[in-house]
Amino acid sequence: MKSNIYLKKSNILDYDTPLITDLIKNRGWNSLDDFEKIGAAYSFVKDEIKFGYNNRDDISASFVLAEGYGQCNTKGTLLMALLRALDIPCRFHGFTIEKSLQKGAIPNYIMWLAPEFIIHSWVEVFFEDNWINLEGFIIDDSYLKSIQSKFKNVKNNFCGYGIATKCLLDPQVEWSGKDTFIQKEGIHDDFGIFNTPDEFYEKYGTNLSGIKNWLYKNVIRHLINKNVESIRKLIK
Repeated sequence: MKSNIYLKKSNILDYDTPLITDLIKNRGWNSLDDFEKIGAAYSFVKDEIKFGYNNRDDISASFVLAEGYGQCNTKGTLLMALLRALDIPCRFHGFTIEKSLQKGAIPNYIMWLAPEFIIHSWVEVFFEDNWINLEGFIIDDSYLKSIQSKFKNVKNNFCGYGIATKCLLDPQVEWSGKDTFIQKEGIHDDFGIFNTPDEFYEKYGTNLSGIKNWLYKNVIRHLINKNVESIRKLIK
């Protein structure tokens, strides 16, 4: 099933921009089979686009690629754009996650800024006649290993530092043709499926507005990203 609905471009999924088309060409991804295409795009977004906080959720895929970092919504946007550019059908599934999931990644002294329930999403990809849920790309491997090292005695349920999983030591985040998750256990609301992120944000908006949004974009996200980078370097 390669419906045009799940392959179309949008303002956010701007996969015909040179940054994205050149990436795909230079990596040779178009010569791969569908399983390998999904894996190549997934692994790139997971580990070469670092976990971090952009200035807003509804930025374009090319902007995420240019910045080189992102969180659930923005990394998902880039993954969707890459998949559609590779002729792989995909769609957007919107949620909220609990604020507690971000504790640690967001320092305690600025946790007040975060809403109680934070806009979240994952990507659903159509492969071998099934929709497969992809969420495990949010946290890059270097950051995950630092958290695993910091909490090496936690073998089961873990919530914090941008992670909510039943097994911190082995969260099943690599592409294998099956669902991947890294924040699923923190989900609160399920807003359903959308053809594009544009449609979701038009209906539900983004996380912050007004003075909180200004503070986040211009000051606070930089403090959060500095904290995330210090965590990533724990085992280096």
